[in-house]
Amino acid sequence: SMASPLSSASAFLLLSLSALFVISPVHSLTCTSQSFTNNAVYKQCLDLPRLSSYLHWTYDQSNSSLSIAFIAPPPKSDGWIAWAINPTGTGMKGAQTLLAFKSDGDAMTVKTYNIKEIGPITESKISFEVWDLSAESDGGVMRLFAKVKVPGNAQTVNQVWQVGPSITAGLPDQHELQTANLNAKTTLSLVGEQMASPSGADSRTKMKNIHGILNVVSWGILFPIGAIVARYMRTFESADPAWFYLHVLCQVSAYAIGVAGWGIGLKLGSESEGVQFTDHRNIGIALFCLATVQNVKQSSPSIIFGTRKATSISGRGYSTVETKSTNNLYLPAVNGKALPTAMPCS
Repeated sequence: SMASPLSSASAFLLLSLSALFVISPVHSLTCTSQSFTNNAVYKQCLDLPRLSSYLHWTYDQSNSSLSIAFIAPPPKSDGWIAWAINPTGTGMKGAQTLLAFKSDGDAMTVKTYNIKEIGPITESKISFEVWDLSAESDGGVMRLFAKVKVPGNAQTVNQVWQVGPSITAGLPDQHELQTANLNAKTTLSLVGEQMASPSGADSRTKMKNIHGILNVVSWGILFPIGAIVARYMRTFESADPAWFYLHVLCQVSAYAIGVAGWGIGLKLGSESEGVQFTDHRNIGIALFCLATVQNVKQSSPSIIFGTRKATSISGRGYSTVETKSTNNLYLPAVNGKALPTAMPCS
């Protein structure tokens, strides 16, 4: 049948948003899936429990050097990220900090800060020897690379990390004071097997994986299949009424699974204080709203009950016929045979 311009446009918009949602940037779910443009390889990595951050590192006991790659998304594109070792405590005060930001256009730079007091900071030399400092930015994520000389007898170090929104006159502006920002600190083990992610990070990673899988299955697979079935299979007499029930099954299942994935996304967002994936979130909200409106429209009594005009298909073209309710289900005619109507997305 000929789909109405409105329903065709609605289907096209829904499918387009589905594709955008599936491919919109979401940062790597675990450190083990990440790679670097300089082909650097690190022996160990860790999904840090706060600020959607990751640390890759290699500790060389022969010269007490620690090679690190710290990855985090700043709150804004012109923000900053920082990683530090604190030899005297577990918080910010006393942290020997490496801080990366865009200094000139898109060019990245790394500077050092010895944070002696809580408050505005200025560039200063830190108590550890550091070299091979560099940074890069891509896809809303910044990566900081460095080599640090740590005490020869150290088996663990206190690490602190942070993200901030902006740079003013070459100096980092204050970061947010949310729970995630204030608790961005752990103990890093330099020796032994790879340290497992804290339980909070494990739980968050599992939730991210579930969120991604549900949304790919829903918006990326079932919804497009349902639309394709309604658009193309209905023209084949041998496919009736199977195409209709397959279409309904795909659309209803996609919506239910999509709502579950959307809800998990909302929960993840509420727990990621200080970090926002604005484009991904907005696409997800728009997709959910459009899918909800479409399903409400599909379920309206005017479609399920009573009579209305529908388009029938014949070998010579298209014509409009009057259809009637049969067993409370609206049935248009195809080649003279009653068929259930297509969903509005067709």
